[in-house]
Amino acid sequence: MEKLLLLFCNWSTLGVCAALKLPQISAVLAARSARGISLPSLLLELAGFLVFLRYQCYYEYPLLTYLEYPILIAQDVLLLLCAFHFNGNVKGAAPYMAVYPLSRDPMGLGSQNLSTFISVASKFAQLQYLWKTRDSGTVSALTWSLAAYTCATRIITTIMTTGDLTILTRFVIMLALNVWVTTTVLRYRKTAVKAE
Repeated sequence: MEKLLLLFCNWSTLGVCAALKLPQISAVLAARSARGISLPSLLLELAGFLVFLRYQCYYEYPLLTYLEYPILIAQDVLLLLCAFHFNGNVKGAAPYMAVYPLSRDPMGLGSQNLSTFISVASKFAQLQYLWKTRDSGTVSALTWSLAAYTCATRIITTIMTTGDLTILTRFVIMLALNVWVTTTVLRYRKTAVKAE
């Protein structure tokens, strides 16, 4: 039974992550606007994903416990390009796109804590942007709730495989923050609907 649960969690996480950013990308393309999306949040998220992926690879964790990160990184790059395009600054994306594939963990390989810190900063940047504008614009609540789901499944897989307390702490924190962003997006979406 435990083996089946682990397989379900790993494969469902991978499946969800394969489409995680697609609702957000679709919303941006449909609206032809990146209104409500925090660029600093996206950039921090991408950096956090890169550091976390490097940590997982270095310590040779099971491939299925982090295979979604290359997919998420590719989707974040696409979302960033869309956001820069609709903000009228595609050339502004060039330095970021050139640096990210070449980036290395600046703290030497140890920094799972750096990854968590960057990811927390990313979520707070999005929350701050939502609080400031009081408008969720094209931000996809589905994308954020899917991210919460993947964190919940990663809590289970971490407990069942590595037991790494640092990674477990990361996913618990990310779960709470993803739920918080989701509820904030929904809150400001309802406010915008009532105002119309």
